[in-house]
Amino acid sequence: MSVPVVALVDVWRSFEVGGAVINALAGVDLVINAGEMVAILGTSGSGKSTLLNVLGCLDRLSSGQYHLDGEDVVTLDDDALAARRNARLGFVFQSFNLLPRTSALDNVALPLFYGRHRRGSDPLAQARQALERVGLGERLHHHPNQLSGGQQQRVAIARALVTEPSLLLADEPTGNLDSHTTVEVMVLLQSLHAEGATIILVTHERDVAMYCQRAITLADGRVVRDVSVSQRSAELDLARLDAERLA
Repeated sequence: MSVPVVALVDVWRSFEVGGAVINALAGVDLVINAGEMVAILGTSGSGKSTLLNVLGCLDRLSSGQYHLDGEDVVTLDDDALAARRNARLGFVFQSFNLLPRTSALDNVALPLFYGRHRRGSDPLAQARQALERVGLGERLHHHPNQLSGGQQQRVAIARALVTEPSLLLADEPTGNLDSHTTVEVMVLLQSLHAEGATIILVTHERDVAMYCQRAITLADGRVVRDVSVSQRSAELDLARLDAERLA
């Protein structure tokens, strides 16, 4: 059996606020295998953002175990943790986080100039391929203010993919998009998943979660529901048709 991409065992993340201890995560157990597309759902304060930060090696556990691609990342020092984060993880954010005075091509190439991502090939050529993969091969030299919100998110997704990460983490990737553009972005993420990408996305929208294979609901820092999304609704089929018409 292959090693899971993510394995959490009894994970706790606690904060002290005004002299009181708040458990943002309270004993989370979670296994995510290669090729899954998983939605993390929950209300504000449920722990979903904290969980994403832990999965992204942006925050450390208070206690518990976290294995990423079979490696115990809890024991790593900050430099080693940053190296694993840069090599194995791709991030997509609600606010896109693009450099405003930089072309789409250069925005996507930027991660390749860090760590060990040069790989003997031309970073701009790799960035161009990533942009073509998300359907922006004709927008290479456009700046963010020359792109629509959906196109900016596609650039952000290309930037996350350019290092060929083992796990793509998306934090409310459709939060700043209208309904039609949300469909476009989610259909794109579905197509990347169909190509083999492992994707975890945080969302508060159940319609967005329906695009995933699996939906995990958090409440009070605990997993309270973990179900497969086995069938797409008729409404989702219509949404795909809308995306095709918009393309």
